[in-house]
Amino acid sequence: MPSGLRTRPRFALATAVAIVTAAALAGPAHAQPAKAVPLFEQRVIFKASQDPGYSCFRIPAVVRTTQGTLLAFAEGRRNNCGDAGDIDIVLKRSTDGGRTWGPLRVVSDGGGNTHGNPAPVVDQLTGRILLPQTHNPASTNGNSCSIPCNRTPHLQYSDNDGRTWTRPRNLSAQIKPPNWNSWYATGPVHGIQLTRGAHPGRLVFGVNTETWNGSRVTANHAALIVSDDGGTTWRRGATDTWPIATNGTFRQKPSEVTLTERTDGAILVSGREQDGTDLGHRTQAFSLDGGDSFVSRFRAAPDLYTPQVQGSTLQLGGRLLLSCPGDPDRRRTMMIRSSYDGGNTWESVDRGTVVSEDWAGYSDLVHIGGDVVGLMYEGGAVDARDEIRFARFNEEWLTPRRGPDPTTADLAPSASRARVLGGASPTAGVFGNALAFDGVDDAVRLPYRSQLKLGTESFTASLWFRYTRRTGEQPMLWMGGIGGGQPQFWLRGEPASNRVRALMTVRSGATTVRSASVSTTAAHNDGRWHHLALRRGGGRLTLFIDGRSISTAGVSGSVSRNSPFGVHIGQRMDGRAFFTGAIDEVRVWNRALTDAELTRVRQTNTGPSSNTTLWLPMNQVTAGG
Repeated sequence: MPSGLRTRPRFALATAVAIVTAAALAGPAHAQPAKAVPLFEQRVIFKASQDPGYSCFRIPAVVRTTQGTLLAFAEGRRNNCGDAGDIDIVLKRSTDGGRTWGPLRVVSDGGGNTHGNPAPVVDQLTGRILLPQTHNPASTNGNSCSIPCNRTPHLQYSDNDGRTWTRPRNLSAQIKPPNWNSWYATGPVHGIQLTRGAHPGRLVFGVNTETWNGSRVTANHAALIVSDDGGTTWRRGATDTWPIATNGTFRQKPSEVTLTERTDGAILVSGREQDGTDLGHRTQAFSLDGGDSFVSRFRAAPDLYTPQVQGSTLQLGGRLLLSCPGDPDRRRTMMIRSSYDGGNTWESVDRGTVVSEDWAGYSDLVHIGGDVVGLMYEGGAVDARDEIRFARFNEEWLTPRRGPDPTTADLAPSASRARVLGGASPTAGVFGNALAFDGVDDAVRLPYRSQLKLGTESFTASLWFRYTRRTGEQPMLWMGGIGGGQPQFWLRGEPASNRVRALMTVRSGATTVRSASVSTTAAHNDGRWHHLALRRGGGRLTLFIDGRSISTAGVSGSVSRNSPFGVHIGQRMDGRAFFTGAIDEVRVWNRALTDAELTRVRQTNTGPSSNTTLWLPMNQVTAGG
């Protein structure tokens, strides 16, 4: 289980807690209304073993009709789980709020080709359910669409609550301009109908597309598609285009966008960040004119960790919900996170509500009624594509909003205070107090700020540690991302391997990833204080333990690029390992300190005041407020 994440049921076919009403409690007529108790239940609704004729189900999308019926769409993949094979769009209906589901129906038969990316939207004025989707010829192996990928948008609709559907009609003439001539994807996630502002009744869904110049993909486009006549005609609205350099690099590539109309009428557009330099986060934009334009370009949401994956947003009273996996490296740990300021900031992973600790992928949210929400998501104990589940929960089940965390000082210029998580507390240190960590959920986390990006610069990191553990990963300092392709560096104890190790991963260009590591020949887990430093400079990566240096060849490239991660002390950034012991005087400079300067840091705690990226004395914890 990922420590630091709020624990929820791993998976139960029908684990339910009923909502208790005042009437159910009985008693005098003057009794106070009872508060709803937490509700959570879920079941599998699509799985190859229970739905013959298909090898795999993916790409969930769900809406509630004007008659209260839930329509759950998915891609039924006949031969394998690849993205470009013989794929149908399939549907199941529920007339009891997602408790039970009817039989599988085929809405759009691929006929050997690919029909997918369902993006349903309900017209509340007429009751019509519109189903934007994307078609393409199947590839030879069914795994992926060859570039340039000939994908075209289509539309079906139903006027009888999803029981029958029209034949798909091609929308290319309306919403696919000539330069969107490669990848084209509708959704996949529910669209919305606006209720506020200058365009009430407008239907809106999202697309992402690419431009091909005859030899390579040169641009990515994220756009909103709108209709003001109930879906008869459509046009392109807000569009954000990101060029792709000749070497394949680009800042962002927003895709698979999900839309929410906020209570003030603004549209929050939240997208998957695909292969850009801001990996490991969601990317966002806003529209204030009903989807005609974006206020500004897409930008990554700092500290909103998630892997490259589709997600969904939904307004629930005074909070916005986001469903997506919480692990920034892999598709696992389905989670609901909340925003209380309209999507400008989001809960961090330690504050989110864990739906499942299994592997997890795409998802969609639907408002069932009252404070009850439905979550349709890909999940599995072995693979995120094992099955598609439907969970029902209410707001009482979600993690309550938490007040400010305790903090500790960061003495770097213009730095905010660092958050102290899990109960890390002062203990005797090398220079005054240090912080003790329990190995369960204690950590210190610095929020992202631009000064933390070390890029291609030289740097020096320094800290004191004390621990006695004989097993487990013991993370001390983590900056940047996580995983084999993410720019990062970290320092940790590995007692089972009898060493303390540092690793640095850098990226250059679009695909060049290099790593270098250096380690001691002892675990230094004797319960005494040890000084640890890592220096990048002069073409070398050097680890210092108690003043003794161990060096390896360095590698050129960026250690952070643009990814807006904060800094983690005492934990892996994905929350899957925590330090047991104490840490003191964590400092990072954005230059290579000399051996003499490092000696002064170790002997007297006197370091250069300039070039300070972060400086945590770890000597005091202040209550949140």
